[in-house]
Amino acid sequence: MLWSDPDPNVVGWAPNERGVSYVFGVEVLAQFLRRMDLDIVVRGHQVVEDGYEFFGRRGLVTVFSAPNYCGEFDNAGAIMNVDENLLCSFQILKPSPLALKERGNMLTSMVKIPHVEMKTNKLFRRGMI
Repeated sequence: MLWSDPDPNVVGWAPNERGVSYVFGVEVLAQFLRRMDLDIVVRGHQVVEDGYEFFGRRGLVTVFSAPNYCGEFDNAGAIMNVDENLLCSFQILKPSPLALKERGNMLTSMVKIPHVEMKTNKLFRRGMI
């Protein structure tokens, strides 16, 4: 799963389009969450249009923090915050050619996502995350 991408159209595992890794479906994610006693997987390394994107009944979220990635995508970026009650929220970084040129503050909004709550799992309790 580490270098693989989620795909809602895949059952199980399949080679990705680039031929260098794999994609996985919703059931693979569900099995992983059960086996690891987790509520959510937070991942990056994949451009998503709005800066963040949920998958598998919110069991996985992709967070991508580079707006206007490589000057080729008109994507937003996002930063995920987790509060003391384990409620997730996202700060959206909108693409702006002027802001990119001046390296200004592109933080434009805070989006609260209701009902994305995580139970305290073993890794949080042990201070590993």
